[in-house]
Amino acid sequence: MTYRISFVCTGNICRSPMAESVFRARIAETGLDGLVEVDSAGTGGWHEGEPADPRTVAVLREHDYGSEHIARQFQPSWFSRLDLVIALDSGHLKALRRLAPTEQEAAKVRLLRSYDPAAGDDLDVPDPYYGGRDGFEECLEMVEAASTGLLAAVREHLEGRAA
Repeated sequence: MTYRISFVCTGNICRSPMAESVFRARIAETGLDGLVEVDSAGTGGWHEGEPADPRTVAVLREHDYGSEHIARQFQPSWFSRLDLVIALDSGHLKALRRLAPTEQEAAKVRLLRSYDPAAGDDLDVPDPYYGGRDGFEECLEMVEAASTGLLAAVREHLEGRAA
């Protein structure tokens, strides 16, 4: 059975496509690409149908990640098919939990940086959209750091399913 994860930020053009690309690479590196599906979306539909922000694409390419992406808006009906919904900041976490049809589905929503033991108390990935290129680099660093812990959690869950 496939384990499904969706990364969610505001407009689905900066943080969540970056997280999707990084985590998809981690899944492929560990040979789990047949067992785990990864996608992304935004809490709003302002950028639906658009590619990722050019700065996101540039940073991903420079770090050897794929960058194919078309923005879309998260839909509450998706909760039933998803195992995990990863919010990029606490605002997204609250918005997604409000959208969840049940408490059980609301419990599927987690903050990405909660998987990074070095993150400390600030679990938000700052939105780089209104800043310079260094904000996109910082976003990538945070995403990569959290992806290690998220991958470990997903592997543990998959091993539990197999047992």
